[in-house]
Amino acid sequence: MLRWGPVLLVVLLLAAAVGARQTSWSPAFLAPAPEAAPATAQSPLLPDPPAPAPVAEAVLPGALDPAAVRAAVGQGLRDEDLGPHVVAEVADLVGSEPVLTAGRGPVVPASTTKLLTGVAVLSLLPPETRFRTRVVTGARPGQLVLVGGGDPLLASEPVGPGAYPERADVVTLAERTAQALAADQIAGTRPRVRLRYDTSLFTGPDDNPHWRPDYVGDQIVSRIVPLWVDGGRDDSGWGRVEDPALSAAQRFAEALRESGVQVIGTPRPAVADQTAEEVAAVESAPLDQLVQQMVEVSDNETAEVLAHHAGLAASGEGSFAAGSVAVADALTGLGLDVSGDRIHDGSGLSRKNLISARTLLETVRLAASPEHPELRAVVEGLPVAGFSGSLTTRFVEGPPAGPGRVRAKTGTLTGVHALAGLVTDAGGDVMAFVLAADRVPADRSLDAREALDRVAAGLAGCRCGTAETAGGSGTGG
Repeated sequence: MLRWGPVLLVVLLLAAAVGARQTSWSPAFLAPAPEAAPATAQSPLLPDPPAPAPVAEAVLPGALDPAAVRAAVGQGLRDEDLGPHVVAEVADLVGSEPVLTAGRGPVVPASTTKLLTGVAVLSLLPPETRFRTRVVTGARPGQLVLVGGGDPLLASEPVGPGAYPERADVVTLAERTAQALAADQIAGTRPRVRLRYDTSLFTGPDDNPHWRPDYVGDQIVSRIVPLWVDGGRDDSGWGRVEDPALSAAQRFAEALRESGVQVIGTPRPAVADQTAEEVAAVESAPLDQLVQQMVEVSDNETAEVLAHHAGLAASGEGSFAAGSVAVADALTGLGLDVSGDRIHDGSGLSRKNLISARTLLETVRLAASPEHPELRAVVEGLPVAGFSGSLTTRFVEGPPAGPGRVRAKTGTLTGVHALAGLVTDAGGDVMAFVLAADRVPADRSLDAREALDRVAAGLAGCRCGTAETAGGSGTGG
C-alpha cells in the first residue's frame, strides 16, 4: 500500500490542476488572452461603487488683511540700517491692489532686474527654445568657422549627465566635427583645417556703457559676446578672460586636435556665409532652464546674453540697447506700466537702472499667474531662503519662519539691497512682495541685508489672510 502512495498523490494533483482550469482561481482564467478579454468587467455579486466625494474644497488665493501685513513689517521697514530710502509693496496673487505700499519713487534695483529680463525673454521666445553653436564650412577649401549662437552655458568640457541645466560643450562639438570630416576624407588620411570664429550674432559694444568702467577691466563680468565657454571665466577659477570668443575658439581647436584633426595656425575672426554648409552643432539647454539658472544663482553673464536674445527676437538686433528696449516693450505688452522706469541692462549691474517697486511686484505676479504658464520658469527659479541659490546662506539667523517660506530674487550693489519674490505665511497664504533700500550707508551693508531678511521673515511668520475669503486659509488677521 505504501508503494501506491506517491502515485495516488500525483493523480490527485493532476486532477486538481485540470479542475482549476474550470474555476475562477486558475491563472489561465484570471489572465485570458487579450483578444478574449471582455470589454468591461461586471460583478454579479457587488453593486457598482458610488462616485467618490471630493476630499476637500478647492483652495483659492486668499485675500490679505492690510492691518496684519502692516503689523508684520512696519517696524522692520523703519530699521535705521536701511538708510533713508526704503520702498516696499505686498500684494496677493490675484491682481488686487497692494495691501501695503511704503516709500516713494523708483529704486536702483540691482539684480532684481533679472526678473524683468526673464519675463521679457520668455514672452518673446518659446520656453523650449535652444541656442545652437555651429561649425560650418568656410570661404575657402579646408576652412571651418565656429559660429557663436549665444549659448550662455556652453562649456569647455563635457558635463555629467546629472547636471541641471544641461550643458552643451565644445569637446562634444569637436568630436562631431571630426566624425563629419572623417566621413569625407580618403581612407587613412588625416583632416587638415584652418579655423575661424564668428561672433556676428551680437552687435554694438561688448562692454555696457552704463556700467562702471572697471566691471570688465577688473574681470567682475565678462565681455558680452555670443561665443564663449564657461561664461567667459578663466579656467583658473578666478576672474574672466580678456577675449572670451578667442578663448572659446582656442579650446575648440585644442579639442579638434585631440579628436584627430590637424588645425593649422591660430583661430581668427570671420563672418560665416549665410549659405555655408553645417558640419556639426550642439544645442543649449531649453530657454526656461536658462532662465531658472539665471534667477537662482543671479548669473550676470546669462542675464546679459538673454537680454541680447530678447533684442534679437523683438527687433533683429542683439545688443545692450536693443535688449533694454525689448525688455521694456515686452513688459508693456504684458500690461505693465513701465513708463517711469529706466532699464539699461539685463543683469542689474548698472546703477543707472531705476525701477519702481510696483513694476517689480507686477512682474512677480505675472510670472506666478496661471494665465501665463510660459513665464513660470521665473518663479520656479526663485531661490529658497536658507536652502538654494543666492539665498543659501541667508535667513539662517533671525525669525525662524523665513527659511523655506521665503522665495525671492536678491539684489545687491554697494549701498543697494533688495528682495523681490513670493512668501507663504503661517496660515498658508501666498504673497508677492518687494523690499528695497538703495541708500544704505557703506558701513551698514551686512546689517541692512539682515534687516531686509527679517522683514521678509516677518511676512512668513504672520497670519496675514482674511478669515472671510472663500476658499482662503481662514486663519484670521
